[in-house]
Amino acid sequence: MQNHQFAGANKTNTSLLSPLERRLSPIVLPRIPSWLQTYHLTMLTLVWSLLILSFSYLAAIDIRWLWGVSVMIFFQYVTDHYDGKVGKYRNTGLLRWGYYMDHLLDYVFLCSVIIGYAFILPEKSRYQLLFLMAVFAAFAVSAFLAFSATNRLIISYLKLGPTEFRLALIVINTLLILFGTRYMVSGLKYVNAGAVAGLCFVVYQTQRNIWQLDMHEKEREKTGSGCCKNLRGDQRAVRIYQQFADDRNQLV
Repeated sequence: MQNHQFAGANKTNTSLLSPLERRLSPIVLPRIPSWLQTYHLTMLTLVWSLLILSFSYLAAIDIRWLWGVSVMIFFQYVTDHYDGKVGKYRNTGLLRWGYYMDHLLDYVFLCSVIIGYAFILPEKSRYQLLFLMAVFAAFAVSAFLAFSATNRLIISYLKLGPTEFRLALIVINTLLILFGTRYMVSGLKYVNAGAVAGLCFVVYQTQRNIWQLDMHEKEREKTGSGCCKNLRGDQRAVRIYQQFADDRNQLV
């Protein structure tokens, strides 16, 4: 019973590609081999991350090795997307372990990608990459703090989620192979500026919704425990929670 009550097992994802992913899951899950368990899929991120670092190191010599990096990004997407779903489908029961290890290894994956770019790009770009990693980490910190405050784990922002992020990485790698590193070096500052703007918007929306939740709780304490008042308050709380994810995905 406690496993089913763990809110971290359910993610709110309203990204552009999430409807397609939901339609594919019932087709893919029964076809995953029985010997491949949820924890195997989770831990495979370590393998993909090590290979990303290796291929990126080789790409500093021959940029075509970035094709290997892109393949590893795709593999990481597949294993990361289906690890939790396999656990639920087979009732493995590792909800809390999966929540912890999955998100910890997502950070390892992010670090491997950015460190990999540091191998390829000129040394003067490394401060920009370090700043970019800090901003992306701040998105994760914001999501986990919001989860602890609202009991809802939201993993998409402005209709963009983990899938779109990985797709963008594959596109970037393709452009690097075709056109070299010059354009990425000059474009990093704009990427950082956009990431900071997005982070500020997410933080503003998140703190605003959490503020509303706090004020709602304060109002309930003032109005007492009347049945009708509590019912109206509960309905309002539900509406606030339902709007919490939508507000993050709409520009106001």
